[in-house]
Amino acid sequence: MTIAFIGLGNMGAPMAANLLGAGHDVCVFDLVEDAVAALEGQGARRADSAAAACRDAEVVISMLPAGAHVRGLYLGSDQSPGLLDDLAHQPLIIDASTISPDDARLVGEAAAARGLTYLDAPVSGGIGGAKAGTLTFIVGGDAAGFEKATPVLEVMGKNIFHAGEVGAGQVAKICNNMLLGILMSGTAEALALGVRNGLDPAVLSEIMKQSSGGNWALNVYNPWPGVMEGSAASRDYQGGFLTDLMAKDLGLAWELALKTRASVPMGSQARNLFALHSAQGSGRLDFSSIQALYRAGEES
Repeated sequence: MTIAFIGLGNMGAPMAANLLGAGHDVCVFDLVEDAVAALEGQGARRADSAAAACRDAEVVISMLPAGAHVRGLYLGSDQSPGLLDDLAHQPLIIDASTISPDDARLVGEAAAARGLTYLDAPVSGGIGGAKAGTLTFIVGGDAAGFEKATPVLEVMGKNIFHAGEVGAGQVAKICNNMLLGILMSGTAEALALGVRNGLDPAVLSEIMKQSSGGNWALNVYNPWPGVMEGSAASRDYQGGFLTDLMAKDLGLAWELALKTRASVPMGSQARNLFALHSAQGSGRLDFSSIQALYRAGEES
C-alpha cells in the first residue's frame, strides 16, 4: 500500500518506520530535514511538500503537534491552499494528532464536503509504544472508514478502538490524558511524602503497586529517578511525553469541560500543576518530571 506520512516528530518517525518495516511504500514529509533524511535512510521516499507526498497515496497519515497545524495542513490559510484541495484521488485520511474535538470535526466536515473519508485517530502509548508498534489508537469516524483503516493501524498499534463519529477519538483521548495527568501528579505527590518521612522510594513504589494505590505511573513509568530502569525519570527526564504536551492536553480537557459545563476539579488542578512546572523551565522534559515540584526544598 502507498502511504503518505506527514509529521516525523518523536511519535511520527517510529510510526512511519513501522509502516516501512511492514513492506508499505511510504512517502514522508516534515519541515525538519534531519527527520526526513533519517526515514529516507530506512527506505522511505521523500517529498518536498505535503501535497507532493500525497500525490499517489492510498492513505494519508498526519501526526502533528496541535490543532493549528492540522487546520493549516488540511484547510490551508489566506496564504496557501489546504491539502484537502489536492486529494482528488480520494485517499483515506487518518490524523493521529491530539487536537480539540471541534478542530477534528471542522476538518472532518470539510473532508466530507469533498467526498473524502477523514478519521481522527489520536494515540496512547508514548514513544516506547510508537517504536514497538504497540500504540493504542482511539478512532473517530464512520464504520466503513474505520474498517478500511484498521489493517494500517494494526501495523503501528496493538489496541484499535472505534470511539464513534469524527471527534469522538479526540474526546476519548482527552479524557484518558486528563486521567493520566491526575495519576502522575498524584503518584509524584505520594512518593515525595513517603521519602520525606524516611521511606525508600523503590520500596514505597512496590508497596503501592501491590496495593489499592497501584496505577500506570507506578507500574510502567515511575517518576522517581532510579526506581525503574529505562523510565524517563532514570535518564534525567529526557525524551518521552513532554511536559508542554501534557499541559496542552490538560488545557484541551479544560476547554471541553467549559464548553459542556462539566466539573473537572482534579483535572483543573493537574492542569495548573503542569502549567506551573512548564513555566519553571521544564516544558521540554518528560511529564514525569512533575516529581521535581514536590522535591523543592530537599536537603542536598
